[in-house]
Amino acid sequence: QLQLQESGPGLVKPSQTLSLTCTVSDGSITTYYYYWSWIRQPPGKGLEWMGAITYSGNTYYSPSLKSRTSISRDTSENQFTLQLSSVTPEDIAVYYCARANGLGDAEYDHWGQGTQVTVSS
Repeated sequence: QLQLQESGPGLVKPSQTLSLTCTVSDGSITTYYYYWSWIRQPPGKGLEWMGAITYSGNTYYSPSLKSRTSISRDTSENQFTLQLSSVTPEDIAVYYCARANGLGDAEYDHWGQGTQVTVSS
């Protein structure tokens, strides 16, 4: 059974860069044709898609976050990483990694449990 697990600091200071890693087990991030995504949910709000990296290493970002977001991968470790720069309290959210079969109205069939990120000095 494919599993995803987020890891990273739960507390980040304003203006710093948030870095989260998603470790995938029992499945490869290079398997055709999946999109490995980052999604977040601020308190009291809905899910927000942030971006994705494909099985071949191509990246896609939300237009609203593109200037601050970078997604990369380490195929040897079967991990993909989110970096979000210049964080503010508006970036407080539960961050999830997930597997999808595309972009837009894609189906997400596996999710990590989520990790809470707080931005505070």
